[in-house]
Amino acid sequence: MIPSIDLADFLSNDAQRKQNFVNALGKAYEEIGFVAVRGHLLKDETSSKLYKACQDFFSLADEQKRKYEIAGLAGQRGYTSFGKEHAKGRNEGDLKEFWHFGQIVEGDDPIKSEYPENIYVEEIPDFGKYGIEAYKALEETGKHMLRAIAIYLGLNEFYFDDKIHHGNSILRPIHYPPITDEPKSAVRAAEHEDINLITLLMGASAEGLQVLNKQNEWVDITALPEQLVVNVGDMLQRLTNNVLKSTTHRVINPPKEKWSSPRFSIPFFLHPRSEMRLDCLPECISENNPIHYEPISGGEYLIERLREIGLKK
Repeated sequence: MIPSIDLADFLSNDAQRKQNFVNALGKAYEEIGFVAVRGHLLKDETSSKLYKACQDFFSLADEQKRKYEIAGLAGQRGYTSFGKEHAKGRNEGDLKEFWHFGQIVEGDDPIKSEYPENIYVEEIPDFGKYGIEAYKALEETGKHMLRAIAIYLGLNEFYFDDKIHHGNSILRPIHYPPITDEPKSAVRAAEHEDINLITLLMGASAEGLQVLNKQNEWVDITALPEQLVVNVGDMLQRLTNNVLKSTTHRVINPPKEKWSSPRFSIPFFLHPRSEMRLDCLPECISENNPIHYEPISGGEYLIERLREIGLKK
């Protein structure tokens, strides 16, 4: 089991409860990089209605879905068809198709020009409605998680706030279709680390998520219905000079008797603004932990990684 914590402790006015949350989160992120969070800000109704709309969308005919696959966007908005994305270092496409909702920029922030507009599905209005609702709730939850991380690292509690305001975050409803033929070597999603700062995963509809622990063993991860699974991404690992761990994880194919079952999963990838520096924090550099990474911005790093996984040419 991965450690379980309650965000209500962090949001309480009780200094000891808040500090206990910070300590438990930091320990989990140093040791395994994953934690289960209850007391988050995503409503059950939003979650269940988004899953239903997600199932309705992926049930559409391929020609209907492909209307929403827009060339030139590197998959950053709308639909990405089956097998297009692969793990870094692999050529074989993962057994999945997915959709991307992105940032909604309000006011006159010039960063608006960096982001494509969101795409909405005419046939299923609820998909966009509940997708954006979930996006905002998960973004707000992630902001509080990052505040706790900042305290743990000895930074100002609000260190990340302006860096993630109108950040390049993505909500990704994923469909892993039923498996009809013996797969060659592809798994539903090959072992990988996430690119971003943190990932907040709504409870998946079927088992299959595994993480690699320090003993080099694959461990099954399941969240209770009311929990989010929240893990460290490579950007946060880089920023903290490997103090916090971006853990390798994968989605394995189910046993043969369950091949006929599809799997749905909705992760929220919390990204910073492109100008955020990912240079290793001085607080995380020491004689025992010298600098592991070259200076780079969030935007530069994202482009580099999108090329590695086949979404950007």
